Amino acid sequence: MSENKGIMLAKSVQKHAGRAKEKILQNLGKVDRTADEIFDDHLNNFNRQQASANKLQKEFNNYIRCVRAAQAASKTLMDAVCEIYEPQWSGYDALQAQTGASESLWADFAHKLGDQVLIPLNTYTGQFPEMKKKVEKRNRKLIDYDGQRHSFQNLQANANKRKDDVKLTKGREQLEEARRTYEILNTELHDELPALYDSRILFLVTNLQTLFATEQVFHNETSKIYSELEAIVDKLATESQRGSNTLRKQTSNAIKTSSPVQSPVNKLNNANINSSNYQNQITTNGGSSLANSHANTADLPAGVLYRVKATYGYVKEDVDELSFEIGDIIRVIEYDDPEDQEEGWLMGQKEGTTEKGLFPANFTRPI
Repeated sequence: MSENKGIMLAKSVQKHAGRAKEKILQNLGKVDRTADEIFDDHLNNFNRQQASANKLQKEFNNYIRCVRAAQAASKTLMDAVCEIYEPQWSGYDALQAQTGASESLWADFAHKLGDQVLIPLNTYTGQFPEMKKKVEKRNRKLIDYDGQRHSFQNLQANANKRKDDVKLTKGREQLEEARRTYEILNTELHDELPALYDSRILFLVTNLQTLFATEQVFHNETSKIYSELEAIVDKLATESQRGSNTLRKQTSNAIKTSSPVQSPVNKLNNANINSSNYQNQITTNGGSSLANSHANTADLPAGVLYRVKATYGYVKEDVDELSFEIGDIIRVIEYDDPEDQEEGWLMGQKEGTTEKGLFPANFTRPI
């Protein structure tokens, strides 16, 4: 067995030496080489395709690592938000639910990127190493064929003088074997290389559609979550301004706050509204009379103290409040229970409707 191994090793060394010699002679221009321009075009396309796929794979792997890092950072950030947001504050349970939904969304996003985008990409790029090995084998067999072809040409030249038919026959057989081995691989690659190259479009379309669709769903759903979180914090801010957020409301009939909801700061500054002066127009007994007011009280329906016009829009925060838009006319009326009277808030009915409720006085002006 060791003898057989020695023989095989000797043949392998002889073959490698023959290939090296043939390549040197070809590079020096001493002998010709078999040309196949169509194959060369296929090979150039293959090399570009492989380089592009490997770059995409590298960058996508880096992207997924960044997504997972962002996922971890998002979780720790949301954990900190949940910790600092006190349980008695309005919207605490909703905030907990939304941050939990954000964590689940991140996990699903990272999983889909890995499972539905990266794995198919790895499968696609996995074709190139095997194809490259086959190309390299074909190139070796081409050198063998060219070497046998040149050897047979030399043999023919010498055999004509020596009349050595045996060597000539053996040389012809070796040449045919080398040619056949090369042409089988060459023919296969002439089919496989362009087929692989053409497959790039379908793969990229499918892979990128999956990537972009996954991104779209993630960002759309994330946007909804952050919109909900923003609304929760906005409500907390509003209730804090109204002084009602020391404890969370326990019933829907909680007492209203002692200060009005503030309109946007810039709008208040631009309008130069002096809410304290306006409050002087309202008596402390719930609006049963007016002091220092320029409101017209003539020809008002029964129960109506005076009328005001909205200078800012307001969206009610509770069921007992009144929503209105800029320019709406509101009839100011008595509180049902004078003890419910709060500084800065009026009871009114929007003119032309049956809508009734509390509203911030400094969002309106008397008419």
